[in-house]
Amino acid sequence: MRYRIAALVMASALATAIPAIAVPAGATPPRIAPDSAGPKPPGPTPPPGTTPPPGAPNGEAWAWTQLTSNGTQIRYVSTDTSQTCPVVRYTLGVNRNPHSLHRVSTPGPSSQFPTTVCELRVPLTASNAVLEQTTIQAARVHPANRELPLPKWSSNTRPSKIAVIGDAGCEVPTTGPVQNCANHQTGWPFQRIADSAANVTKPDLVIHTGDYLYREDPSRENDKAANPGCTTLADRASWDCVIADFFRPAEALLAVAPVALTRGNHEDCNTAHQGGAGGAWFRYLADDLRSNGSCSVYPAPSLIPAGTLTLASVDSSFADPSDNGSTAQRGIYARQFQAVNQAALQSPANDFFVVTHKPLWMVKASGNPPNSAEWLTRVLDAAVADTSLHRLADNVRLVLSGHIHLYQMLDFNSPRPPQLTVGSSGGTLDNGPDDTKVVGQLIGTQPPQAVTQSITQEQNPPQNLAGVFGYAVLNDSGGTWDLTFHDTAGAVRGKTCALSASKTNKSFACH
Repeated sequence: MRYRIAALVMASALATAIPAIAVPAGATPPRIAPDSAGPKPPGPTPPPGTTPPPGAPNGEAWAWTQLTSNGTQIRYVSTDTSQTCPVVRYTLGVNRNPHSLHRVSTPGPSSQFPTTVCELRVPLTASNAVLEQTTIQAARVHPANRELPLPKWSSNTRPSKIAVIGDAGCEVPTTGPVQNCANHQTGWPFQRIADSAANVTKPDLVIHTGDYLYREDPSRENDKAANPGCTTLADRASWDCVIADFFRPAEALLAVAPVALTRGNHEDCNTAHQGGAGGAWFRYLADDLRSNGSCSVYPAPSLIPAGTLTLASVDSSFADPSDNGSTAQRGIYARQFQAVNQAALQSPANDFFVVTHKPLWMVKASGNPPNSAEWLTRVLDAAVADTSLHRLADNVRLVLSGHIHLYQMLDFNSPRPPQLTVGSSGGTLDNGPDDTKVVGQLIGTQPPQAVTQSITQEQNPPQNLAGVFGYAVLNDSGGTWDLTFHDTAGAVRGKTCALSASKTNKSFACH
């Protein structure tokens, strides 16, 4: 388990559970609004055809496609000095026109963010998006072919193949063992995993379950030569370290599919709630980007549409910061899960996946059943129990999480959705439980439910319960979802599991 204890003082009023909130039949759920985005962007981007600022190209730019609650967005971050945004050309119907990205933020005020950030919402039916070379002021751009992947689904369909990764960064703490960041085969294999997912799996969508920025003291890295801007303690959580931990190793994967990103506890707020890893999250990766470097502890959930699939992203980065079983924040998260349930009730024909970094029902260790399991995160389970349904809505099909550096699937053969934990994509692996001792364990509240199936990917159980590096894949299979685990080479390891269609007996049939 990799966590930090956030320096927060929580008001006692927030530590109590909320009363049940009824959801009137046919009512429209309240919009789940993003947190404040800070100051408005500092002026529009010059329109196509405008003469760019004089001078030779400089700096480096990264572009990718991200699913957000505001639709599909092309995002672009550059260290060039022009502070301008490029133009993207995409096809919509029979037309292929240029569209200017708009500027979200400019460099500063600290050296942590030496970037101009741009974004553009793209219609779901658009295709063939390419950055216009003549509008790029950076000397180097990623992807090199300037082509941005767009959704392959419509409003009436959904992604056919989803890759799920999590806890992918290289662990470089201020004290203690340092991961071998320079060894991309066995030391820190995130790049190998991302390459395999891109070239072997070829997903339509990538979901990241959180924890991107692990370089707490970059001076202790052994790959500094590859990351010249991420080499000192002062560099941590800088844009160069974001590149080192996420963008560079994931480059091939970002070039083939849009991503949906969920915040992890390593993207935490500092005591000033300004800058740091949390500030980097909200500046570059969050659902709603900010220009002022601020960081929020409990942003509202984001409902991310992917056709007839909705990803309900719940920010659990500060849930039980010490991972000691505290349920003090249950009122805060009950309101969040209540909002998710309201949205799911309004779209009963859609599948919903709750995506939240800290799991609701993951079993980390287990003795003999029925009540000797170490499971987490209890505050999130308690929060779900405090909603007006006292559970997640029927069409919430899965909970996707990370945090524990393992792959594990648990189901309960009940209205409770299976818990899929994918925290095995790069960070130092944890040891897991003996699956034979997990089945039958009573997990959760109101009431506790027995685990009916547990599949944890481990080296050689029960003798060696160390985790296995890899990622998960969800395939749309005729209206249901097939689940597989893939190793660093992209090969399937273990069973293929098909999610049942039942909303009252949610379980996987594995073979």
